[in-house]
This record gives sequence, structure tokens and C-alpha cells, in this order.
Amino acid sequence: MSSWSPEFEQELTPLLKDWLKHQGRTQADLRRSLRALSTRMPAILEVLEREFRLNGLSGLASKLCQVEREWQEEDGSTSSSAEPAPAVSRYLPAGHRCSVGEVLPAGQK
Repeated sequence: MSSWSPEFEQELTPLLKDWLKHQGRTQADLRRSLRALSTRMPAILEVLEREFRLNGLSGLASKLCQVEREWQEEDGSTSSSAEPAPAVSRYLPAGHRCSVGEVLPAGQK
């Protein structure tokens, strides 16, 4: 996926909801982490779209990895090998993974 589109938003929305459920978090938690204006999904997507437009898909994935890392730190599990939820990993560029909030080529730490 190379550009932000309504179709991309339609795919991203359920992915985010599944990820939040997997993480035991809410849209309010995501709003706080992203500093969005509202807990409503359009406001959250607006912040993510801005990240995508500034830094591309890798930047968007990195931002979600950073949020996940922050949540893990809050929960007291700061493993340096934190893997993204399967739903988030669908949108990481091929051969990339989350590691301590970063998007790195697979095999690097």
C-alpha cells in the first residue's frame, strides 16, 4: 500500500480495534498515546494519516510499535524482543519487525 486512501482506512480501522483488544487497551488509551483530539476513530486516524504522510508506511508502523512499547513499559514488561501483535505485523514492510518501539529489518536488534 503506497498511499493513504479510504480503502486503507477501512482496512486499518478493524486492524487497530483488533490490536487494541489484543493489547487489553481502549481507543482512549490510543488517543492518549497519539495525543489525538478525541477518542473517536476519525480523530485517531487523522493522527495516523499525518504520520503516514510525513514518514510513510515505515513511520506509521514505527509509531504503532512505539505506542506498544510504551504500553509494555507501563505494564512492567519491557522486553527488548517485543514482537508486534499479529494484526499490526500485517502492515509492517516486508522483512521488518518491531523491536523496542523501532521498525527494524528482521534479524537486527
